[in-house]
Amino acid sequence: MKIQIINGPNLNLLGKREPGIYGNSSFEEYYIDLQQQYPTVEFAYFQSNSEGKLIDKLHEVGFNADSIILNAGAYTHTSIALHDAIKAIHSPVIEVHISNIYQRETFRHISHIASACMGSIAGFGMDSYRLAVEAILNRNKKQK
Repeated sequence: MKIQIINGPNLNLLGKREPGIYGNSSFEEYYIDLQQQYPTVEFAYFQSNSEGKLIDKLHEVGFNADSIILNAGAYTHTSIALHDAIKAIHSPVIEVHISNIYQRETFRHISHIASACMGSIAGFGMDSYRLAVEAILNRNKKQK
């Protein structure tokens, strides 16, 4: 099982950025824990603050990865291009958010990528990523 995790803008600052919303851990610290929890899963991780680089990564891995976990950050609420990139690839994508976007500013209540994704998980902190992995693994079991 190959799962690509893609994080968007400002998520490189996890552990430093608004700890009341995003917590005190970096994604790199969490990523190690995730890999240890799921030793049979081959994870790959990519982060960029650039919309174009996120699209390029989706194009690169979207025909080979078993699934993609995407936290598009603020691009969730603005990017039709990411929506189109997700629709163009074969790998199923799960949208994740660390915070509950529906408890935040009104502009964050709209996701331009959700309709292109297999599902969305928001509001469970870093655990949103683990929940996405569980959804992928459960879906894979049902398909066998």
